[in-house]
Amino acid sequence: MTDEEQQLAFAQGVLAQQPFSVLMGARLTAFGGGEAVLALDVRDELRQQNGYLHGGVLSYAADNALTFAAGSVLGPDLLTVGFTIDYLRPGEGRLLRAHASVVDSSRSRATCRCELYTVDADGGEHCCALAQGAVVVPGAARTEPQRAGHTG
Repeated sequence: MTDEEQQLAFAQGVLAQQPFSVLMGARLTAFGGGEAVLALDVRDELRQQNGYLHGGVLSYAADNALTFAAGSVLGPDLLTVGFTIDYLRPGEGRLLRAHASVVDSSRSRATCRCELYTVDADGGEHCCALAQGAVVVPGAARTEPQRAGHTG
């Protein structure tokens, strides 16, 4: 097994330890080099009243994909400290794919972006949301020196 395959298998094991991710049916299909791809099948119970994929499902996928992308450079002990998401179009299709990548990182923090696509029955991909967020190593912010002018 290659190093990349071992890293993906480890990350898939971490995902399998998240009860909510198991409930959602999420799968980690790529991991490493500052990137991660999370996929889940679109099921009726994940839709809102108009038949579109619920925004909470999109937010979940973005949050977890952002954190896994950060984990590929910072290690497995991480927490999301915040993210924003813009919904571009209603999520329709059979599959949701969240592709996240690290934009910038230090020893204890990473800023990542995520593109969320739905895939239809013919394999066509449609970008339905974009997200950006920050992920930190817990406790690192309290142990690093504060910058001048920082009051909190």
